[in-house]
Amino acid sequence: MTPKPVYTPADWPGDPARDLGHPGGFPFTRGVYPNMYTGRLWTMRQYAGFGTAQETNERFRQLLAAGQMGLSTAFDLPTQMGYDSDHPMAQGEVGRVGVAIDTVDDLAELFREIPLDQVSTSMTINATAAILLAMYVVAGEEQGVPRTKLTGTVQNDVLKEYVARGTYIYPAAPSLRLVADIFRFVSDEGMSFNPISISGYHMREAGATAVQEVGFTLANALEYVRVAVAAGLAVDAFGPRLSFFFASHNDLFEEAAKFRAARRLWARLARERFGAGDATARLRFHTQTGGVTLQAQQPLTNVVRVTLQALAAVLGGTQSLHTNGYDEALSLPSEQSATLALRTQQVIGYESGVAGVVDPLAGSYYVEALTDEIEAGARELIAQVDALGGAARAIELGFFQEAIARSAYEIQKAQESGERVVVGVNRFTDDSPPPALELPDFSALEAQQQARLAEARRRRGGAAVEGALNALRSAAAGTEPLMPPILAAVRARATLGEISDTLRDVWGVYRAA
Repeated sequence: MTPKPVYTPADWPGDPARDLGHPGGFPFTRGVYPNMYTGRLWTMRQYAGFGTAQETNERFRQLLAAGQMGLSTAFDLPTQMGYDSDHPMAQGEVGRVGVAIDTVDDLAELFREIPLDQVSTSMTINATAAILLAMYVVAGEEQGVPRTKLTGTVQNDVLKEYVARGTYIYPAAPSLRLVADIFRFVSDEGMSFNPISISGYHMREAGATAVQEVGFTLANALEYVRVAVAAGLAVDAFGPRLSFFFASHNDLFEEAAKFRAARRLWARLARERFGAGDATARLRFHTQTGGVTLQAQQPLTNVVRVTLQALAAVLGGTQSLHTNGYDEALSLPSEQSATLALRTQQVIGYESGVAGVVDPLAGSYYVEALTDEIEAGARELIAQVDALGGAARAIELGFFQEAIARSAYEIQKAQESGERVVVGVNRFTDDSPPPALELPDFSALEAQQQARLAEARRRRGGAAVEGALNALRSAAAGTEPLMPPILAAVRARATLGEISDTLRDVWGVYRAA
């Protein structure tokens, strides 16, 4: 949408009662709770994951001491792909983009001296989500915390992996079965845990527009709900614990309107498609500021970008927020930049005044017109996905991927021509070199983690592990729920790679066309 210089009532002919309502009421355009931040601020949840569980635990405790409200964990690529740290496929990748987790003992070390009944933990994990959730449950049990006292979110959104990230393992059908099994487990166990975080963030980072981010995210959400309902789950048994994850980029008003549009469209779709109640129709979401918007040139300028993006998320009514460190275009964030990113949220929350009123942009002719336009565009995309047979089939046909590739190309072309200004990159440039980086010794880190894994294998009972993995193999070949045998394997100290390999043996692996 190209904004006009002036907006008047004629630009928004909507019905306030139908399209806006009241905060906390259907269709939730103005927010999912009646008092929003006037009663309680969003959760300030910084993302962290370093090579070893010990290093990450230190950062977690530093962030909690600085006032962070929840934890968010980044895992290394082998962990995301279901490989142990000593697997040939893990060579050179152990601990590089997050923490390496091979066994439940690694996860226990990750949360050492952090009471799991007093923090909310988000885990950015997808293909191996069931294993990490099982490890979290067992770590809680061994800490004396029952699963009903655990709170947090497991990402568990495998469809967007086929589109934008690539950390898938199995074909779509068994992957979706695992997703539904996690829904069932969390619901049956009465856990205060979000069993999925349906993510538009990674599609936006890959080049999706704001409209595509909303449309494709909600199309994926509809697919997950269909699969879970087909597996025998009642929509309102698991629907209230669905969560969503969006990016926040630089266009302040477009981003705020995007969040409002997503909330309203999901409310309408949940009611139209599944007859869902308000608790399921209430879209709750986490936001992360735009990683792809961070620039290596003049990196301190990223502080301003992150502040604008965080403000847009708050104006749009986010439930939790991660603000990127200004140095993340260069490396993992330093302690200084991570603390500054957290302080950015705290200044917005406690000093800016925007948290003192619910949906302060409501009634703006421009924002309401933009909200309508994003909703209409996203609904049109969902109709196209439906016509192809739903999200899983549309992804298989490459529909999502081709649309995002086209928009990414247009964005890059506009940046290279100068039509799209990027301060410090194509305008207002200088010759200052990027700051020097101090990188960890990843070879030493890999050797350390492999030694820890070897010791864990030496200590455990081999017969118990073999029995647990055989039970899992039998369950995977049949139709019974998978979380109980995965939990049993984790308790026996089976590794993440061994559990993943057992499922690979039964289901095979997905190969992109």
